Amino acid sequence: MGHDFRHLLFTVEDGVATLTLNRPDSLNSFTVEMHEELVDALTVVYDDAIRVLVLTGAGRGFCAGQDLSAMPSDLGDVLDRYYGPLVQRLRDLPKPVIGAVNGVAAGAGANIALACDLVIAARSASFIQAFSKIGLMPDAGGTYFLPRLVGSARAMGLALLADKLSAQQAADWGLIWQCVDDAEFAATVQGVARKLADGPTLGYARIKQALQASGQNGLEAQLDLERDSQRELGRSADFREGVAAFMAKRAPRFVGK
Repeated sequence: MGHDFRHLLFTVEDGVATLTLNRPDSLNSFTVEMHEELVDALTVVYDDAIRVLVLTGAGRGFCAGQDLSAMPSDLGDVLDRYYGPLVQRLRDLPKPVIGAVNGVAAGAGANIALACDLVIAARSASFIQAFSKIGLMPDAGGTYFLPRLVGSARAMGLALLADKLSAQQAADWGLIWQCVDDAEFAATVQGVARKLADGPTLGYARIKQALQASGQNGLEAQLDLERDSQRELGRSADFREGVAAFMAKRAPRFVGK
């Protein structure tokens, strides 16, 4: 199943939605038109038939951030209207999101990748907090994600110096989940997406919510959240199927509910 967009490619197959930023001549940099199409595409992803989202880029780049030839006059306004809501949608989506970083991820493009649940990068890819090169600061969640993922010292260095970070170094630092050889990249992403699409989607949603909440919660609040979520999951069809499959020594057939 495909959907028609001008600046995106969007397909759905066997529960896997693949959303490809498609302005390869501009390294898939963001414009207002692309942002508006992303809103429409991500609305479709809420459909129960879709159980995992893969976000990637066309051509040799993942995303170079904001298109500087279409730079808005009020940066705060464009963050409020587009980048902030995009990050929030990816975080709030009640199913796994894979950031498949096929090439350079720079500026807001790097931080949109970091908003995904699992980031898998090709070995030739790189991450650049390019903002300070033009007198800006990291946005699109960069100042939130970076220190939480790599610690304050590395976050400060990445933000101040705007140096290119290789995919392998990003994996070694814990900034992303995995770096894989370019020749294995597509198959690896497809394999992880298939595994997640066949998994217990409701359980994945509660995992996302709980891990995101843990940074702000104290232990008592987090224990309460675990109790409430586990109570819900314990009544789910997928839990019953998981136990039945375990007892029968067979693979589970999860329905995502």
